[in-house]
Amino acid sequence: MSTSRIRTPCIGVCSTVFGDTVCRGCRRFSHEVVDWNAYSEDEKRIVWRRLDQLLTLVVRNYFQVLDGERLAAQLDYQNLRYQRQMSPEGWVPELLKAAGRQPLRYEDYGLYPLPSADGLTPRELYDVISRECHALNQAHYDRSFARPVRSTGDLILRAAQEKGLVSSGE
Repeated sequence: MSTSRIRTPCIGVCSTVFGDTVCRGCRRFSHEVVDWNAYSEDEKRIVWRRLDQLLTLVVRNYFQVLDGERLAAQLDYQNLRYQRQMSPEGWVPELLKAAGRQPLRYEDYGLYPLPSADGLTPRELYDVISRECHALNQAHYDRSFARPVRSTGDLILRAAQEKGLVSSGE
């Protein structure tokens, strides 16, 4: 297997099986979760880029990454799983999640916490970043893919029409 092959963002906690349009675990759209294995490497890169850009946008509200190499070295030393194809900001949540409620000396990881991070444990920061990132991904999905429906019946009919089970005139 090639080491340059693009891996899945899946973290094994998929909420799309419960009807979420955006997975609370990996933040991919439900159709991306379903179709991931059929995607070309370029299509996967596009998804990764969106996930990274939105996560970076949120993380930069709480941290400045001063030394990405130091952060990567510490994550490797701690044997923490992180996605190397993401930017260093995209690695920060994994560190926060692993630390839990224990305090971190962020400077040891090449991070500078911004005032918005003051008084929050790493786990609290992880939770805030996760919620904000999920909200951004949901907004992106709603803007790009969601279509207004008046009732569940409309939604079912539209899905049946898209699958070719019924014609538009029925």
